[in-house]
Amino acid sequence: MNKKQNTGFILIVDDNPTNLSVLCEALNSEGFRLRVAVDGESAIAQAERNQPELILLDVQMPGIDGFETCRRLKANPVTQNIPIIFTTALADIESKTKGFSLGAVDYIPKPFAQEEVIARVRVHLQLKQLNESLEQQVSDRTRALQQAQVQLVQQEKLSTLGELIAGIGHEINNPVNFISSNIPPLQKYITGVTELLLLYEQEYPNPTTKITTAIQKLDLNFVLEDMVKILNSLKVGSERIQNLSNSLRNFCRSDSDTKISADLHQGLDSTLMILQHRLKASGDRPQIEVIRNYGVLPHINCYLGQMNQVFMNILANAVDALDDAIIQGKMSNLIPRIKITTEINSEQLVIIGIADNGIGVPERLKKRLFEPLFTTKTVGKGTGLGLSIAYEIVVEKHNGVLEVNSQPGVGTEFIIKIPDGSI
Repeated sequence: MNKKQNTGFILIVDDNPTNLSVLCEALNSEGFRLRVAVDGESAIAQAERNQPELILLDVQMPGIDGFETCRRLKANPVTQNIPIIFTTALADIESKTKGFSLGAVDYIPKPFAQEEVIARVRVHLQLKQLNESLEQQVSDRTRALQQAQVQLVQQEKLSTLGELIAGIGHEINNPVNFISSNIPPLQKYITGVTELLLLYEQEYPNPTTKITTAIQKLDLNFVLEDMVKILNSLKVGSERIQNLSNSLRNFCRSDSDTKISADLHQGLDSTLMILQHRLKASGDRPQIEVIRNYGVLPHINCYLGQMNQVFMNILANAVDALDDAIIQGKMSNLIPRIKITTEINSEQLVIIGIADNGIGVPERLKKRLFEPLFTTKTVGKGTGLGLSIAYEIVVEKHNGVLEVNSQPGVGTEFIIKIPDGSI
C-alpha cells in the first residue's frame, strides 16, 4: 500500500511506554499518521470523536481490558466498522478465539517484529479500503437499479395510460359526435314544427273537440317550451363530455420521445378535470375547493404527458391528505382546499406551487418522500412510486427542481421549478 494513499490515522492503544515506542517507530518510518491512547476508556472516547482508519489494541490494560474495549467499540454504530488488531503476548487459542468472536480482524504477537507489524497494518488498511469501495459500488448499483426501476414503471404507466385513454377517447368520441352533430338539425326541426303549430293555431282558431282534447292532454304549450330546454341540456352535456375527452387526450400526450412547446396551465386544468369526481362532496366530506392563482406563463418545451403525470401524482396526494385529515377529525372548522399558484421568476424559472391545507408531513418523513417505494399512506393505498416518478420527471427529464414544504397540522406544498424555454 502506498503510504501517501492513507489520509487517515492509526490509533495505538497500549499502557506500556516501550510497546508504544516500538509501534510508533515502526509505523512512523512508513509515513503513517498516529494517535495514542493509554487505556480503553480514552481509546473509546477518541474513536468516537474522530474515527481512525485502524486500531492497534493491547489486550491487558488497567481499567477495562482490550476485550471489553473491543466489545464496546463494535457495539457503537459510530465505531463498529473500524478494523481492530489485537497486540498481545497471549498466544493461547482461547484468547485468540475470544478476540475474533468480538470482531477483531487480526492478532500481532509480542514482542513485536517491525516488518510483521507494518505488513499486517498494510494488509488490513487495504482490505478496509477495498470493503469501502465495494460498499460504495453496491450502493451506487442499488441506486442505479432503483432509478431504472422507477423509469421502467413510469414508462409502463404512461404507455398503459396512453393506450387506455386512447381507447376511451375513441369510444366516447363516436357517440358524442353523433349526438352533438345531430343537435343543430334537431333544434332546427323543432323550431320549424313549433312555428307550424303556431301558424295552424292562427289559421284555425277553433279546432275540433278531438284536437282540443289532445292538445289539453299533451299540454302542448309546456311541451314546446320544455323541448327547447331539453335540447339545451343535451347541448351542454355533450359539450362537457367533449371537454372531458379533450382533457383526457391532453393529459396523456404521445410525446415520450420528443419535447413540445406546451401550455402548462392547460395540463393543470386537464388534470383537475380528470380528478373532478374526487373533488366533489362525498358523504360527510365537503367539496374540496380549488383555487387557481395562475400567473402569465410562456409556453415551455417539455414532455407534456409526463408533466401531466407529475401534476396528477401531486394533486392526487393532496386529495388523499385532505381525506385523511377529515377522517382524523382535524378539519372540522376548515374548508378543504387546494391552491395552485404559477409564476415566472427573475431567473426565468417557471414556478408551479400546489398546496393543500391537510395534516402535513413530519420533518423526519419529509426527507424521504421522493425515495422509491417509500410511502406515508396505509397499506393498499399507495405504492411509494408516485412522488419518486414525479421527481425523476422534473429533475432528470426537465433539469428542474422539485421541493416540498410541509408543517404538521398546517398543510403541504410541492414546488416545481422548470427552466423557461431552454430545457
